[in-house]
Amino acid sequence: MLRIPSSARSVALAACVALSATAAMAQSSVSMYGLIDLSVGQFAVLNAAGTKYVETKGVNSGNMTTSFIGFKGTEDLGGGLSALFAIESFMRNDTGEAGRFNGDTFWARSAYVGLKSGAGTLTLGRNTTSLFVNTLLFNSFGDSFGFSPAIRQTFTSGGAVQVSGDTGWSDSVKYASPSFGGLSFTGHVAAGENNGGRNVGLSALYFGGPFAGGFAWQKVEKGVGAFNPDTTAWQLGGSFNMAPVKFYAQYGSSDNKTINNTTKVIGLGADYALGAGKLMVQWNKQSPDVGADLKTLSFGYDHNLSKRTDVYAVYMNEKKTGLSTGNSYAVGVRHRF
Repeated sequence: MLRIPSSARSVALAACVALSATAAMAQSSVSMYGLIDLSVGQFAVLNAAGTKYVETKGVNSGNMTTSFIGFKGTEDLGGGLSALFAIESFMRNDTGEAGRFNGDTFWARSAYVGLKSGAGTLTLGRNTTSLFVNTLLFNSFGDSFGFSPAIRQTFTSGGAVQVSGDTGWSDSVKYASPSFGGLSFTGHVAAGENNGGRNVGLSALYFGGPFAGGFAWQKVEKGVGAFNPDTTAWQLGGSFNMAPVKFYAQYGSSDNKTINNTTKVIGLGADYALGAGKLMVQWNKQSPDVGADLKTLSFGYDHNLSKRTDVYAVYMNEKKTGLSTGNSYAVGVRHRF
């Protein structure tokens, strides 16, 4: 009988363990990532009553993109099926505090687990709404709560909540289809869980050549109250890329059943590729059936120092009918990791 020395057996065992670990790593992955955005300047916002602009000077976090940190991972389950998860937390880097505001849920950006296959992706937990995605895709300032007229007028309404239910829904199930020749769909439901009715959302996106278009609809009944009204909202958006210029357009409506008021939001924008950056301009008008109109104009320049770091300068002018004008201006740095 052939006897293998103990030292050789140890080497062989170590090799098997290493090979097993390598195979496991090839089938699954976990990564940490995030974004830090800080700017300095003057920032004008309407007070909570919507009666006047308050202008303050200082350093603010997340005006171009809300700062966050996240962890995500995937595991190959075989047969074309994968498991995935993500947990993401907003940050206020100017003060070192967690969340977008005091009392914000820690994992407010995303907190889900799901399965993905050739038939699409199904996730359970806290999922980003398709209406928010549609809004950020079809305006030149993206997901900027500080400077994007489209985001501000659709989701903050100049000091009072316009589209309710937040940009992410807790206790939700979301399905995202694969792409069919550039066309994809989502369906999103958040259970009421003894906190009012459920939330429901649907969307469709198309990307084909220079043209992209999207439609999103949602109805919010969960947690309805004074600060979270019962609303039904929809939005149609599109973009056309005529490099170096890209044009954007949006039109949407929100029916606030709590106060029996409907608000229309229209937006036009463009960006122009210039060197290592781009010039951006975006204009939006918010028109409620009852109440004053709100017009917001932003323009700025975003310069890429690398694939992960950019610097920007922005000016925003906001005017609500019957009030003085609010002016914001800032320079900032944004870093992705």
